[in-house]
Amino acid sequence: MGDDDVTTTAGDRRPFRVTGTAQREAWRTKVMPPVERIRSGVWCVPVPIPRNPLRYTLTYLLEHRDGLVVVDPGWESDPGRVALEDGMRDLGASWSDVAGVVVTHVHPDHHGLSRLVKERSGGWVAMHPAEAASLPGESMRTDAIARDDDWLHGCGTPQDAAEELRMTARMLEPFTRMARPDVLLEDADRVPGGDWRAVWTPGHTAGHLCLHHEAAALFLTGDHVLPRISPNISLHPFTDEPPLAAYLASLRKVAAYDSAEALPAHEYRFTGLAARVETLLAHHEERCGEIEDVVARLEEPTVWQVAERLTWSRGWDGVQGLMRRAALAETAAHLQYLRGLARIRARRVDRTWVFSLPVAADGLTGASPSP
Repeated sequence: MGDDDVTTTAGDRRPFRVTGTAQREAWRTKVMPPVERIRSGVWCVPVPIPRNPLRYTLTYLLEHRDGLVVVDPGWESDPGRVALEDGMRDLGASWSDVAGVVVTHVHPDHHGLSRLVKERSGGWVAMHPAEAASLPGESMRTDAIARDDDWLHGCGTPQDAAEELRMTARMLEPFTRMARPDVLLEDADRVPGGDWRAVWTPGHTAGHLCLHHEAAALFLTGDHVLPRISPNISLHPFTDEPPLAAYLASLRKVAAYDSAEALPAHEYRFTGLAARVETLLAHHEERCGEIEDVVARLEEPTVWQVAERLTWSRGWDGVQGLMRRAALAETAAHLQYLRGLARIRARRVDRTWVFSLPVAADGLTGASPSP
C-alpha cells in the first residue's frame, strides 16, 4: 500500500487515511516535522535519532492535572535534549512543569532521554512491569554477552558475520544507564493525573504499552502499529515468550480502538486503525508462507540460511550491522511461530537449530517447493 492510498474496509471500519499531513510531507522530504498541537492539551514534538533511518521519534506532551506527561522522550543526545526543550518552550512549558514520563517501551529511541527528564524535572517514570524486568543491570553484562554468543551460534551465523553482530559491553552501556520506573502500569491502568489508560500490547517488546484517551478519541500506538512499516518482532537471547504470537494477538486487540485517531511514535498520524491491523496481519502471514517456501527448497536450513533468502526492502546485501541482526532475529521469531503451529519442525545439530517441513501420512512434506 502506498503512502497516498486510502484503503476501504468491510462493515463499519474506517478507511486508512493519513491525518498527519505535515508529518507525512516532512517524512517524504527528509526534514524534521513541525511541533504540532493535535488536540487541546496534546502536543507532538519530533526528537531526532542520530544516524538512524527512522530519523526521529514523535514524542507526545500531554497536559495532565499535575503537569505535563512526556510520552517517549526519545534518544539520549544533545540534539534530542534541545529538541525536547524547544518543543516544551513552544507551549510555554519548562522542565519544572513536567509531572512524569510514560515509556511505551525501553528501546533507546523511546526511553533514552527519560533519565535526563527525571533528573531535570523530579518527575516519575512509568512503564509496564514486563518492560521494567527487561532493563539490564551492571551484573548482567557478562551473562548477556555469553548468551548472545550462544544465540548467534544457534542461528547458524557464519563466524565472520558473528564477529560483526556480536553484542559488546559498549552496546549494553546505554541500557544499563536507563531510568528505572517509579510507577508500574498494568493493562487498563490510568496514567497518574489524567484520563489516559494503558493498553498492554506485547510483541515488539514484552511490556509494550499503547495509551488510549476515550473522550478525545486518541490512541498512542508507540511502535505497535505504524502507518507505513511493520515494527521489528524479534526472537533474541532474552525473549521469554514467543514474540510473534503475542504481537499478532495484540494487533487484533487494538483493532477495537478503530474509532480513535492513531498517534504513532514514528512517521505520521492516521485513522483506520483496524484497516492497518488487517494489512499487518496479512503481511506476517505472507512472510510465514515465504519462509515455508524457503524451508521447502533447502535441506534443513539454519535461521541464517532462511534469512538471507527472504525478501528485504534493501535486499539482504543492503541489510548490514544492527539491521542485519534485527532481520535475523525477526526470521527466528517467524520460525518459532511456525513451529508452534506445527507448520515446520526444528531440531538441534550440535548447538545450531535447523528446520524442515512436517511429513504428512503419505510421506510428502506439507508444502511444495516454489518453481
